[in-house]
Amino acid sequence: MTGLVIVLAFLALGAAVVFVAMSGGPQGTRRRLSSESRRGTKGVGLAVGAVMVLFGVAVPGLTFALSGDESDGPAGLELNAVQTEGRELFAENCSTCHILSASNAVGRVGPNLDVLRPNVDLTLDAIANGRARGAGQMPAGLLQGEQASAVAQYIDLVAGRVR
Repeated sequence: MTGLVIVLAFLALGAAVVFVAMSGGPQGTRRRLSSESRRGTKGVGLAVGAVMVLFGVAVPGLTFALSGDESDGPAGLELNAVQTEGRELFAENCSTCHILSASNAVGRVGPNLDVLRPNVDLTLDAIANGRARGAGQMPAGLLQGEQASAVAQYIDLVAGRVR
Protein backbone atom coordinates (compact mmCIF):
# COMPACT_ATOMS: atom_id res chain seq x y z
CA MET A 1 0.00 0.00 0.00
CA THR A 2 2.88 2.34 0.77
CA GLY A 3 4.28 1.67 -2.68
CA LEU A 4 0.97 2.69 -4.24
CA VAL A 5 1.00 6.03 -2.39
CA ILE A 6 4.54 6.74 -3.56
CA VAL A 7 3.71 5.79 -7.16
CA LEU A 8 0.66 8.07 -7.14
CA ALA A 9 2.74 10.93 -5.76
CA PHE A 10 5.29 10.54 -8.52
CA LEU A 11 2.52 10.34 -11.13
CA ALA A 12 1.16 13.67 -9.87
CA LEU A 13 4.64 15.18 -10.01
CA GLY A 14 5.08 13.81 -13.53
CA ALA A 15 1.76 15.34 -14.60
CA ALA A 16 2.93 18.73 -13.32
CA VAL A 17 6.18 18.41 -15.27
CA VAL A 18 4.24 17.51 -18.44
CA PHE A 19 1.96 20.55 -17.92
CA VAL A 20 4.95 22.88 -17.66
CA ALA A 21 6.59 21.28 -20.68
CA MET A 22 3.41 21.50 -22.79
CA SER A 23 3.03 25.16 -21.84
CA GLY A 24 6.37 26.07 -23.42
CA GLY A 25 8.58 25.53 -20.39
CA PRO A 26 8.75 27.69 -17.28
CA GLN A 27 8.58 30.98 -19.25
CA GLY A 28 5.58 29.83 -21.25
CA THR A 29 3.83 28.72 -18.08
CA ARG A 30 4.47 32.12 -16.46
CA ARG A 31 3.16 33.94 -19.56
CA ARG A 32 0.10 31.77 -19.68
CA LEU A 33 -0.61 32.27 -15.98
CA SER A 34 -0.05 36.04 -16.09
CA SER A 35 -2.26 36.56 -19.14
CA GLU A 36 -5.20 34.68 -17.70
CA SER A 37 -7.92 36.23 -15.66
CA ARG A 38 -7.61 36.84 -11.95
CA ARG A 39 -9.97 33.93 -11.35
CA GLY A 40 -7.79 31.59 -13.40
CA THR A 41 -4.63 32.72 -11.61
CA LYS A 42 -6.34 32.18 -8.27
CA GLY A 43 -7.37 28.69 -9.35
CA VAL A 44 -3.81 27.83 -10.36
CA GLY A 45 -2.57 29.18 -7.02
CA LEU A 46 -5.03 26.96 -5.18
CA ALA A 47 -3.99 23.97 -7.27
CA VAL A 48 -0.31 24.61 -6.52
CA GLY A 49 -1.15 24.95 -2.82
CA ALA A 50 -3.09 21.69 -2.91
CA VAL A 51 -0.14 19.90 -4.53
CA MET A 52 2.18 21.30 -1.86
CA VAL A 53 -0.13 20.06 0.88
CA LEU A 54 -0.38 16.69 -0.86
CA PHE A 55 3.39 16.26 -1.01
CA GLY A 56 4.16 17.90 2.31
CA VAL A 57 1.47 16.41 4.52
CA ALA A 58 -0.76 13.84 2.88
CA VAL A 59 1.85 11.61 1.24
CA PRO A 60 4.08 11.33 4.33
CA GLY A 61 1.00 10.91 6.54
CA LEU A 62 -0.47 8.18 4.37
CA THR A 63 2.89 6.47 4.05
CA PHE A 64 3.24 6.41 7.82
CA ALA A 65 -0.35 5.32 8.40
CA LEU A 66 -0.27 2.57 5.80
CA SER A 67 3.20 1.27 6.56
CA GLY A 68 1.71 -1.96 7.90
CA ASP A 69 4.14 -2.15 10.81
CA GLU A 70 1.62 -2.83 13.55
CA SER A 71 3.91 -5.06 15.54
CA ASP A 72 5.50 -3.93 18.72
CA GLY A 73 8.69 -5.82 18.03
CA PRO A 74 11.77 -5.23 15.94
CA ALA A 75 11.91 -6.10 12.25
CA GLY A 76 8.16 -6.66 12.17
CA LEU A 77 8.32 -9.54 14.65
CA GLU A 78 5.23 -9.89 16.82
CA LEU A 79 6.11 -10.03 20.49
CA ASN A 80 3.73 -11.67 22.93
CA ALA A 81 3.31 -10.25 26.44
CA VAL A 82 6.12 -12.38 27.89
CA GLN A 83 8.57 -11.41 25.11
CA THR A 84 7.63 -7.74 25.49
CA GLU A 85 8.44 -8.01 29.20
CA GLY A 86 11.68 -9.77 28.23
CA ARG A 87 12.61 -6.89 25.94
CA GLU A 88 12.15 -4.41 28.79
CA LEU A 89 14.10 -6.58 31.24
CA PHE A 90 16.88 -7.06 28.68
CA ALA A 91 17.15 -3.28 28.28
CA GLU A 92 17.39 -2.81 32.04
CA ASN A 93 19.73 -5.69 32.90
CA CYS A 94 21.63 -6.92 29.85
CA SER A 95 22.02 -4.23 27.21
CA THR A 96 25.02 -2.54 28.80
CA CYS A 97 27.13 -5.68 28.32
CA HIS A 98 25.69 -7.53 25.32
CA ILE A 99 25.18 -6.73 21.66
CA LEU A 100 21.63 -7.37 20.42
CA SER A 101 20.51 -5.39 17.38
CA ALA A 102 16.82 -5.82 18.13
CA SER A 103 17.30 -3.83 21.34
CA ASN A 104 19.90 -1.44 19.94
CA ALA A 105 22.26 -2.86 22.56
CA VAL A 106 25.94 -2.28 21.81
CA GLY A 107 27.67 -3.57 24.94
CA ARG A 108 31.29 -4.66 24.61
CA VAL A 109 31.82 -6.89 27.65
CA GLY A 110 29.55 -9.87 26.97
CA PRO A 111 29.19 -11.91 23.80
CA ASN A 112 27.36 -10.68 20.72
CA LEU A 113 23.97 -12.39 21.04
CA ASP A 114 23.18 -11.81 17.35
CA VAL A 115 26.16 -13.98 16.45
CA LEU A 116 25.80 -16.49 19.30
CA ARG A 117 22.00 -16.85 18.85
CA PRO A 118 21.53 -18.73 22.13
CA ASN A 119 18.45 -20.86 22.60
CA VAL A 120 16.19 -20.52 25.64
CA ASP A 121 18.00 -23.22 27.64
CA LEU A 122 21.47 -21.74 27.10
CA THR A 123 20.24 -18.27 28.06
CA LEU A 124 18.50 -19.57 31.18
CA ASP A 125 21.69 -21.41 32.18
CA ALA A 126 23.80 -18.28 31.65
CA ILE A 127 21.39 -16.18 33.72
CA ALA A 128 21.24 -18.74 36.53
CA ASN A 129 24.93 -19.68 36.70
CA GLY A 130 26.70 -16.63 35.30
CA ARG A 131 29.62 -16.70 32.91
CA ALA A 132 33.28 -15.76 33.11
CA ARG A 133 35.37 -15.73 29.97
CA GLY A 134 38.05 -13.33 28.85
CA ALA A 135 37.76 -9.80 30.15
CA GLY A 136 34.10 -9.86 31.15
CA GLN A 137 32.12 -11.63 33.80
CA MET A 138 28.39 -12.16 34.06
CA PRO A 139 27.20 -12.57 37.63
CA ALA A 140 24.89 -15.44 38.48
CA GLY A 141 21.27 -14.85 39.31
CA LEU A 142 20.72 -11.46 37.65
CA LEU A 143 17.10 -12.49 37.09
CA GLN A 144 15.06 -15.41 38.34
CA GLY A 145 11.95 -17.34 37.47
CA GLU A 146 9.51 -15.76 35.07
CA GLN A 147 11.75 -12.74 34.49
CA ALA A 148 14.67 -14.93 33.39
CA SER A 149 12.32 -16.95 31.19
CA ALA A 150 10.92 -13.76 29.60
CA VAL A 151 14.42 -12.51 28.70
CA ALA A 152 15.38 -15.95 27.34
CA GLN A 153 12.27 -16.10 25.15
CA TYR A 154 12.88 -12.58 23.85
CA ILE A 155 16.50 -13.32 22.96
CA ASP A 156 15.51 -16.61 21.33
CA LEU A 157 13.00 -14.78 19.11
CA VAL A 158 15.09 -11.79 18.01
CA ALA A 159 18.79 -12.74 18.16
CA GLY A 160 20.35 -12.58 14.71
CA ARG A 161 17.14 -11.49 12.99
CA VAL A 162 17.65 -7.72 12.92
CA ARG A 163 20.49 -6.03 11.02
